[in-house]
Amino acid sequence: MAQIFMRFPEGKYKALTFSYDDGVEQDARLIEIFRKYGLKGTFNLNSALYAPEGTVYEPGRVHRRMTEKAVSELYKQEGIEVAVHAATHPWLEQMPQNMVTKELMDDRQNLERQFGCIVRGMAYPFGTYSDQVVESMKTVGIVYSRTVHSTHDFLMPVDWMRLPATCHHNDPELMNLADRFIEGVSYGRPWMFYVWGHSYEFEERDNWEVIEKFAAKMANRDDIWYATNIEIYDYQDAFKQLKFSMDGDMVFNPTAYEMWFERNGEVQSVKPGETKRLV
Repeated sequence: MAQIFMRFPEGKYKALTFSYDDGVEQDARLIEIFRKYGLKGTFNLNSALYAPEGTVYEPGRVHRRMTEKAVSELYKQEGIEVAVHAATHPWLEQMPQNMVTKELMDDRQNLERQFGCIVRGMAYPFGTYSDQVVESMKTVGIVYSRTVHSTHDFLMPVDWMRLPATCHHNDPELMNLADRFIEGVSYGRPWMFYVWGHSYEFEERDNWEVIEKFAAKMANRDDIWYATNIEIYDYQDAFKQLKFSMDGDMVFNPTAYEMWFERNGEVQSVKPGETKRLV
């Protein structure tokens, strides 16, 4: 019996992604760091909480939301995904379900109009949720939502609607995890390193060197796929649609992606629409 594992594009078996919340001014510096090191990330926005145009913040305030114009200019870049964070950043699990649905629907609709793209991802405000909230997300077409739980591992998600991260960027294990990710062997399984946070925390703690050091360590590696959250979700979802024969000697790819996989230790790919005999 063949052993088959998903591989990421070009046969890579490791993926790195980031998730940052609230649409604050410090995201601009974070995105500059991403650009410098060739990284990608997802930014979760509250479309009803943009600062009024012309807002001037008092000295010392670190949580500084951007204006709608500034948000549009900053996140309309390749390699950046915008995602739902609920329109007004409420405690969703405390709300009636119809109001939860409206919060999510409004945020998704606002962001799609603002950015001219289909928005399907999310992060939970305050990291809190319930089964009722998950049902509302499904109703409005959300396919994943990040929690604030840290796994300290790199296993691919089982439940994307309650998506854990590997760690927060201020986790004291961040660089140790980076070493494990770079040097470790997955024994065929795909690995995903998922980092989350709020960029204003770097200013609050005066520790921008944390993300700079991490980014420099993880950059320019041939075995890592640098991707947004939705890119990884879509790729894994596409892999699940591959049709393998019972003995694992043939595969049909009904998706629009070239799909990569490891079969009995050999990396192979199958093109969109192709039925392929595997040897």
